[in-house]
Parts: sequence; structure tokens; C-alpha cells
Amino acid sequence: MTEEERIFDGRLFNPGHPDLRKIKAKAHRLSQQYSHTYEDQVEEREEILQQLLGGRGEKCFLQGPVFFHYGIHTEIGSHFFANYNLTVQDDARVTIGSYTSFGPNVTIVTPVHPLIASERRQMLDQHGEARSLCYAKPVTIGNDVWLSANVTVCGGVTIGDGCVIGAGSVVTRDIPPYSLAAGVPCKVIRSITSEDSMRFKPDILADCQVEE
Repeated sequence: MTEEERIFDGRLFNPGHPDLRKIKAKAHRLSQQYSHTYEDQVEEREEILQQLLGGRGEKCFLQGPVFFHYGIHTEIGSHFFANYNLTVQDDARVTIGSYTSFGPNVTIVTPVHPLIASERRQMLDQHGEARSLCYAKPVTIGNDVWLSANVTVCGGVTIGDGCVIGAGSVVTRDIPPYSLAAGVPCKVIRSITSEDSMRFKPDILADCQVEE
């Protein structure tokens, strides 16, 4: 079993292994290249994302700067939008749905480190060698989700379709579909219903319309 396979199997792995360092070095380089481009450099950005990500749909826009730890462990759906300073520490797999949008400074972190200090320093790996080891848990974010500014999503979390997560939240547990949730730790406030339609906010809707 490779170190990458150990990650996906939920086992302790050695993040300093040469095979993993090679993947991360490429992702870090591509992230930096993307972050140094301008919005009108559409072709250059598309080419970088093609190399950086594990998969993505059509019409995705990442404002930049961005940082992906592995890159190829992240898959994004269509019509995805990310505001500036997106950080995805995708040791484990990160899956993001279509028509999902992120505010500025959204962070997704999948690695988990031991709580005992001596175990964080080092443990014995599968070969009996002393290493600094950790493990990682995947993150899944559904379709039509809005993550507001400064949201952090921790490993092992699933956020259901149609959710809205309030600014500054730290999501440590699953959020069921069509929920408005916020806080540290993030908790469900209530369900999102048809009563939340902009139709019921005429002063804000003004001369705009909600599509039928």
C-alpha cells in the first residue's frame, strides 16, 4: 500500500514521504503560478487548473490567490465560484458540487494530528521507523452551497445541498441539506424554505425579478 493509498484508507501516513512531497511540490508551484495571474489571463488560468485539480466542471472561476496542498485530490463541479484567498489542504479527498460559491478566505482542512504531544513528534510507521505521522478525513460539499467569508471546514465533514454557512463559522460536523448554519462550532439555525425567497423582500428586490 502506497502512502497515498494510506491517506484514502484513513490510516496514519508519512506526509514527508518522497512520493507525497513530489505531488505537493507540483501543487504548490501551480498554486503560486495561478495566484500570480490576472483575471483576464483566462487561457493561462485554465491550463493551470487543468494540471492542478483532480477534476472540474465547466465555467468555474477562482478569484485567486489560491493554495491547494495536493490539488489532484480535489474535484469541483460546474459553475463553481471562489472569492480570494481560497485554501484547500486536500490530503484526503475534497469534493465540491456544482453552483457552489465561496466567500473570501474560505479554508478546507482534511489532515488530523494526534492530540498527544509525543505522538505528534513521532511514532513508528508500518516499517518500524520513527516518523512524524498524521491521518486525514475527506470533505464533501454539495450543490448550490454558499460558504460565507472566513469559513473553515474541517476534515470528515459533509455539507448537504443548498446550505448556507454564516461568516466566520468553523464546521466540525455534518450539516444536513437546505440548512442555514453558523457559529464556532457551526450549528444549524434553521431550515431554508420558500419563505426565504427574495419575493418576500420587495424593498431589496426592487425592479429585479425572481425567475419562475
